[in-house]
Amino acid sequence: METTAFEALLRRDRAIMICRLILISALGWCYVMTGAGTGMSMRAMTRIAISPGAFSSDTAMPQRWTGVYWAIMVAMWCVMMIAMMTPSAAPIILLYARVTRHEQKSGRMADGVVPTVAFACGYLSVWLLFSILASILQFSLARAGLVHAMLMWSLNAWLSAGMLFAAGLYQFTPYKLTCLRQCRSPAHFLSSHWRPGHLGAIRMGAKHGAFCVGCCWALMALLFVGGRHELALDRWLGDASAC
Repeated sequence: METTAFEALLRRDRAIMICRLILISALGWCYVMTGAGTGMSMRAMTRIAISPGAFSSDTAMPQRWTGVYWAIMVAMWCVMMIAMMTPSAAPIILLYARVTRHEQKSGRMADGVVPTVAFACGYLSVWLLFSILASILQFSLARAGLVHAMLMWSLNAWLSAGMLFAAGLYQFTPYKLTCLRQCRSPAHFLSSHWRPGHLGAIRMGAKHGAFCVGCCWALMALLFVGGRHELALDRWLGDASAC
């Protein structure tokens, strides 16, 4: 009876967590596809991409980045990263919850609330930091006239070539392969980096997030080549792979 009750609890927790992850990803994609607070939906950006000659590079470009505009850009990057990366992180989040419940049942961990949210927050906090750095890079490139301020596509052939070359070269580096192994092996990651408690969950989530950034930053950098509409649509159609 105890085993049956425990398995029922696992199934319930797993179903709830899956629903939460799906909801988070869906809300993130809705936010991005409707313009992420920039006033221009993804559909409008796609029309512009098809007919770029009808669009001036200065259109929809703010005169200066105010505090509000900075917040919009960071939020856009952050929500876009959450929408893209939550499905990739779902296996390790669900496995972490299952392992923690098992450890509690076996008596090796104290009973209590499973800190799955803490693990997810640690993971997403790394992508928040990435979003801040990406916003700073976007501001710098737009100010230099190298990328479009709103659509983020490259306005400079040398910048496009350099980013494409760097992204391709990075795929063959040992660091990329190390990060990829960590992201593709959730069980190995948890066994190698296990830390108990809520603080340990945050640390593990942040460490796994760092490995995922190591896997995906080059893909995200290509956003400055093709523009925000292109990367978002590629992910939406499943043509690009995060981890």
